[in-house]
Amino acid sequence: MWQWLLTAAGLAALLYNTFRVFQEYERAVIFRLGKFVKVKGPGLVLLIPFIDRAVKADLRIQTEDIPPQDVITRDSVSITVNAVLYRRVIDPELSVLAVEDAPFATSQASQTALRSALGAADLDAVLTEQERLADDIQAIISEQASGWGIQILSVEMKDVILPEDMKRVLARRAEAERERRAKVIHAEGELSAAERLSQSAQILSQEPFALHLRFLQSLSEVASENNETTVVPLPTELARLLMKR
Repeated sequence: MWQWLLTAAGLAALLYNTFRVFQEYERAVIFRLGKFVKVKGPGLVLLIPFIDRAVKADLRIQTEDIPPQDVITRDSVSITVNAVLYRRVIDPELSVLAVEDAPFATSQASQTALRSALGAADLDAVLTEQERLADDIQAIISEQASGWGIQILSVEMKDVILPEDMKRVLARRAEAERERRAKVIHAEGELSAAERLSQSAQILSQEPFALHLRFLQSLSEVASENNETTVVPLPTELARLLMKR
């Protein structure tokens, strides 16, 4: 009985070390007696039992969270930033031979790149130019990861956490900016109204009858209201004669 069990276990181990099946998104990096031979797969891969060893490489896009990093910006503001990294293996041979642990190495490189890129930027740039900074971080990581057979697809900044006192400062600055814009808009409106009134006065001064008609229109507007004010209009020529005297 035990002999049959040992024989079956040995046969199963022999088959496992001879026939391996890899999915469409997987590749097998083959080592023969510790020496790299080739990359095989997907599908059925034949190995020499107990001589060949297959290391699996996954070619799918992988998502990695960059842990929150405490960063001091160029203008000496302490912030906490986290991000997400999208990567994939494009060279299975390099991903196995060039680096011991490709995901761990990429994670460490991404944290270093995040602190380096944000430390060289001002707080305003971190808040308003996140796409540009993400591209800079991606370029820094790609420069290192390209030698490991890994392609960095994109880096996205998820959240920027500010200290409470800095939040209050930014709120006051935003309020002051809104007040400044409101005053500018009000001043522009006053200037536009003054220009229109000046143009209207010039036109009415050239046409006395137009001025008289405008005066009568104003009287009609006053008379339409419910009030006890009585207005007696004077002819324009009479008013002008009285002014001369």
